Amino acid sequence: MAKKKTSTAAATEAATQKLRVIALGGLGEIGKNITAFEYGDDIMLVDCGVSFPDDEMLGVDLVIPDFSYLEKNADKIRGLVITHGHEDHVGSIPYFLRKVNVPIYGTPLTLGIVEHKLSEASILDIADLRPIKGGDRFKLGIFAVEAINVTHSIADALAYAITTPVGTVIITGDFKVDLTPIDGHIDLARFGELGNKGVLLLMSDSTNAERPGSTLPERIVGENLDNIFNQYKDKRIVITTFSSNVHRVQQIINAAIHYGRKVALTGRSMLNVIDVATRLGYIHVPDGLLISIDDINRYNPEQITIITTGTQGEHMSALYRMAFAEHSKVKLGPSDVVIFSASAIPGNEKFVDKVINELMSNGIKVLHSAIADVHVSGHACQEGLKLMLHLTKPKFFVPIHGEYRQLKSHADLAAYMGIPQKNILISENGKVIELDKKTMKHNGSVTSGKVLVDGYGVGDVGNIVLRDRRLLSEEGLIIIVMAIDANDGLLMSGPDLVSRGFVYVRESEELMDEAKMLVSDAVIELLDSGCYDMAEVKTRAKDVLAKFMYQKTGRRPMILPITVNV
Repeated sequence: MAKKKTSTAAATEAATQKLRVIALGGLGEIGKNITAFEYGDDIMLVDCGVSFPDDEMLGVDLVIPDFSYLEKNADKIRGLVITHGHEDHVGSIPYFLRKVNVPIYGTPLTLGIVEHKLSEASILDIADLRPIKGGDRFKLGIFAVEAINVTHSIADALAYAITTPVGTVIITGDFKVDLTPIDGHIDLARFGELGNKGVLLLMSDSTNAERPGSTLPERIVGENLDNIFNQYKDKRIVITTFSSNVHRVQQIINAAIHYGRKVALTGRSMLNVIDVATRLGYIHVPDGLLISIDDINRYNPEQITIITTGTQGEHMSALYRMAFAEHSKVKLGPSDVVIFSASAIPGNEKFVDKVINELMSNGIKVLHSAIADVHVSGHACQEGLKLMLHLTKPKFFVPIHGEYRQLKSHADLAAYMGIPQKNILISENGKVIELDKKTMKHNGSVTSGKVLVDGYGVGDVGNIVLRDRRLLSEEGLIIIVMAIDANDGLLMSGPDLVSRGFVYVRESEELMDEAKMLVSDAVIELLDSGCYDMAEVKTRAKDVLAKFMYQKTGRRPMILPITVNV
């Protein structure tokens, strides 16, 4: 029988253990934020978000983290804490809960958004949602967690101070320093108190680390919106903003009230989030102000404000459909002014520009952040990031939430603020950071990566499928159809060639006829040699056709041979 450890031995073992910090998303990329903190047999998680597909991910709807490491260590996970309700921090929760069910902590608005997602995924009944607020403290295994209020472009955002056996870790989540917020506050005093007590590690938002100066306060947008409402009293006003930015929506509602307008909402996410925010008291709407989008034509244009989704020029969003005259309820024209009260996420600029161009070409006035102050960022710029570093005075620093260039800029800021270069670490998804009271370093890695969601399929679209989709989109497809008597080795009919996205057959009859003859000769030659293996017949037909088409056109279409045994 093994001897029971003495208290001294247990203390010695505990002293030699290290805190492991593992980002499974959010480093070297925008979105997909999730970070694991591990000590001994305890793991706690911060955030569980999605990112959105790039141009190479044809047909993909969402990108979620690879949860393999967490699935293998599910019995160690004590809970998931959420910083705020944006998609890049909560969007993967329904996919995660299907694999690992743990308690989820967040503020009421955050959990209201999560609850709606889980209800749509039909797994709300298995969820253990635990509401918290700024200032609350609770235990997750070995970890003592404190929620700290911060300001962001959504209400109820939190940072977390995590007390571990090796020291205190602060993870800011997304934040900005707004001293005159619409609601809530950033608890700078608490960050300062923690800094005075001693912070081992700061992990801080890097989204705006390349931008000098300070982030403008949200109230500026409200003042400018009021001026725009006054300037365009005779027009219908259509505003697109992030549905989760309830403070922005409240300011739009306030302007509408001031100028005697009714407000209609359109777009699924806008309706869902505003419903949750209104129910929980984050948005205040007088009775009779909101009307159905079905009823807007009962009012004159100058009596209506429409708040819509579509800030990123998404193809099926409400604003996109309005711009291209595909919306069933809203028809835009010169009597409208459209306001983009949001900024384009990096990579989406061309989609936003497409919508703006279409609107303007139809005589519609468009206001956006490049020509009017109708949006401010929810992320701290360099002065705000330096203030966080100054208040917390961390021994070690790891920048998070950003592409490499943003992480590097934030690391340079930390060095400028006096943190020794050896105590600053730019990490990567999946890399394990190990810390004790004196050292911080990388030590190995765990499984991480991108899992692609396409419709109801999760993870079934991989590199090969994406390669095929890319090939189809770029080069097209040719299908070879042949009927073969496998017993006697005879080509009974065909080959027939069907082209999609490569050439139009009627306009390329000579090319296709020559291709048929070459494939036919190659297949007959192979059958005459005594080879009746259908796999080899398909390969020969494919190779001959591919070589011919490249010689004639310089293109490599996908070729799909089909044989029918008769």
